[in-house]
Amino acid sequence: MAPEHRPSSFAIDVPAEVLARARAGERAAIEQLYRWFERPVFTLALRICGGRDEASDVLQDTMLKLIDHVGTFRGGGSPFWAWLRQIAVNEALMRLRRDRRQRLELGADDEDGFGEDHGPLPPAAADAASLQRALAALPAATRSVLWLYHAEGYTHEEIAALMQRTASFSKSQLARGTRRLRTLLQVEEPIHA
Repeated sequence: MAPEHRPSSFAIDVPAEVLARARAGERAAIEQLYRWFERPVFTLALRICGGRDEASDVLQDTMLKLIDHVGTFRGGGSPFWAWLRQIAVNEALMRLRRDRRQRLELGADDEDGFGEDHGPLPPAAADAASLQRALAALPAATRSVLWLYHAEGYTHEEIAALMQRTASFSKSQLARGTRRLRTLLQVEEPIHA
């Protein structure tokens, strides 16, 4: 059973007129897009990368790509926000790939058969400060999978493609990360009937 997903913080309806002006290179329209999407991009990058400096770099790189490529956005049935979110995710994951620590954190292949945990994040996750500290304590790959799956609504297959791994890797990281978050947040494991 899949978890209930809230809409992504990126799910901002951009008026066609603003998008058309931005695609034409109008500075005011591009600035408006920046203001609307600055927080969602930064938050996603912070959750994936784990640090404010890295998140700021990802925000900058994402917005530079927006400026350079907004004229190429055609939609094709996808909203603008989904296109920009994909850029932000790619930028954040590229930053992680550059970080050698990820390989050390993952250890071996790490694609063992841990069962999936599709339950919602623990109730204590409502405490943003506790959640941020707990997320920061997780390995980057695990934190990324948790955020992409629970907060952004990506499937295991989509996460696997983004991280250049397998769906079972995503599933094991989700299960491991959820258990670790419960421990860090001191939340009891759910009882399965």
